[in-house]
Amino acid sequence: MGNVAKWLRKSTLGTTLSTTIKATALAIVLTGLAGTSPVAAACSDNRVSIKGGFGAISFRVEIADDERERAVGLMNRETLPKLAGMLFVYQRPQPLAFWMRNTLIPLDMIFVEPTGRIAHIHANAVPHDETPIQGGDGLTHVLEIGGGLAAKFGISTGDILQHSSFNQNEALWPCG
Repeated sequence: MGNVAKWLRKSTLGTTLSTTIKATALAIVLTGLAGTSPVAAACSDNRVSIKGGFGAISFRVEIADDERERAVGLMNRETLPKLAGMLFVYQRPQPLAFWMRNTLIPLDMIFVEPTGRIAHIHANAVPHDETPIQGGDGLTHVLEIGGGLAAKFGISTGDILQHSSFNQNEALWPCG
């Protein structure tokens, strides 16, 4: 719970997070540590949950699951709420690489295998940089969140994502 608890404690000292978001995040972390999963019941299209050694956390996400949505991604946005992101979904495992063309904010890119296991994290991708960021082979999902959040929360390679877009028969953390 270390990194998430520190972030939640700091957020109560003057950031703009609402009390509801703080309470929800704390409940998710504490329940994740207790060994039960509140986010399993809340598995939906607009939420992705991550669990690992830090506990568990949930992000509100937009889904990019077709060519046009994936091409635009988070381009031209000036802000991204702290517990929000975009989940890119691909139908078959493949090598994935992203860039930051027309992206105005730094992002953490979390590259994910078909089972929901995090294969690679690229932290703080530089806005406007067109250098391809390689995620690896055999990937089906990429979660983009605010730059630096993966480290703040303690999210790391090997942690597990839960979302309704994963094949629930193969998912390491299936819904419900």
